[in-house]
Amino acid sequence: MDDMGIVARIDTLCKARGWTYYRLAKASGIPYSTLNTMLHKSNVPSVPSLAKICDGFGITLSQFFSDADEIALLTPEQKRCLQLWDRLSERNRELAEAYMNGLADGQDEGEK
Repeated sequence: MDDMGIVARIDTLCKARGWTYYRLAKASGIPYSTLNTMLHKSNVPSVPSLAKICDGFGITLSQFFSDADEIALLTPEQKRCLQLWDRLSERNRELAEAYMNGLADGQDEGEK
């Protein structure tokens, strides 16, 4: 992936989530002005900045550079869950995960 490809990928991921660059800046902990400069002046983010951006998106660097469109492989129900997940605060994500773990554990016990 070339330099412009990185900027385009960030833009694509924002659009797929319905995020503004401001939302990405908040999620990744990068100042909006820094992110805006990177994306509009086509300055390639450093590896640490790109790692923060990936953290903001909730993906790994490997997923960022993957050619596979993994979202296309998801069911409509899974896509809805991920869209909701993206809207949650970090605390609410922890609560949602704990709730889902409880549901899964209860289901596993019911199958025994």
